[in-house]
Amino acid sequence: MYSFTNDYSETAHPRILQTLADTGTTQFDGYGLDRCCEEAADVIRTRFSAPAAEVHFAVGGTQANALVITALLRPYEAVIAPETGHVSVHETGAIEAGGHKVCTVPTPDGKLTPALVEQVLNAHDSEHMVLPRLVYVSDTTEVGTVYTKAELSALSDCCRKHGLYLYLDGARLGSALTARDNDLTPADISALTDAFYIGGTKNGALFGEALVLVNDDAKSHFRWIIKQQGAMLAKGWLLGLQFQELLRDDLYFELARHANRTAETLAEGIAALGHPFAWTPQSNQLFPILPRRTAERLASLGYAFRIDHAVDDEHVCIRLVTSWATPGDAVRAFLEDLTQA
Repeated sequence: MYSFTNDYSETAHPRILQTLADTGTTQFDGYGLDRCCEEAADVIRTRFSAPAAEVHFAVGGTQANALVITALLRPYEAVIAPETGHVSVHETGAIEAGGHKVCTVPTPDGKLTPALVEQVLNAHDSEHMVLPRLVYVSDTTEVGTVYTKAELSALSDCCRKHGLYLYLDGARLGSALTARDNDLTPADISALTDAFYIGGTKNGALFGEALVLVNDDAKSHFRWIIKQQGAMLAKGWLLGLQFQELLRDDLYFELARHANRTAETLAEGIAALGHPFAWTPQSNQLFPILPRRTAERLASLGYAFRIDHAVDDEHVCIRLVTSWATPGDAVRAFLEDLTQA
């Protein structure tokens, strides 16, 4: 009946599809050196208060993560990440394949803290081990939680104290910045990190992520790295056009707010039925704990979702994800069927 599997099942927002169609036979320069990418980059620098940042575009999140980490780290340097971090569990070893170990640490809520970072640093104390140099976080996290300004500021201070880079994976940055509990601004993201990316794929774009390089260390020969990694899109204007449209009239944030609002309605309905959550709902990813038979019944009715993990013999934690296009009717129908199930 409806898929809550992810937030990129729909093709793209109609405004983006129309913009792409309207370009028709218009000619552009290639490889991201076109006016669309340049104008989109200017808007991003202004919107995120990062006038000196370099902005590049990538097709997907794994590609973006690999590019930034390759640019910032020496061969013997490593990444510190939450155990649930995307670079650790959902990228098929892409970072390790590029020569950089990912050092993970368990977290209760998907978020790193200075204490957890220092725990990893203390465990790597000689030249016989990799040297942790970059702290990887995502906002929202892989379990749907969001960083507060105090939390990200503390991490930023910790990184500067220990000479570490702080990199933020923004695949769902729109959802994070429009979450009810969020107090971070776009300007804060630029001020507190060395590099980050703005996710388009999971927030209304056909595809695409915008990489924002704040620290000069990341900028050196970055286009060479893009080309060597096979990430330089000949028709780069397809990325620039989409971000131009996403950032026009703050459409990007409007779409993210819709995803969050529908998730809030879904979470409130699930909680009202007495079902707990593995992690407190904060964004468009929800992790309710249901009786296994109930989850199976919902699946038999045609709802698509992911089983995140088994809680015990009789209960499972499922993941429900709402998107920029999730209709209210789908949420209401799911809650009605959950009540019956």
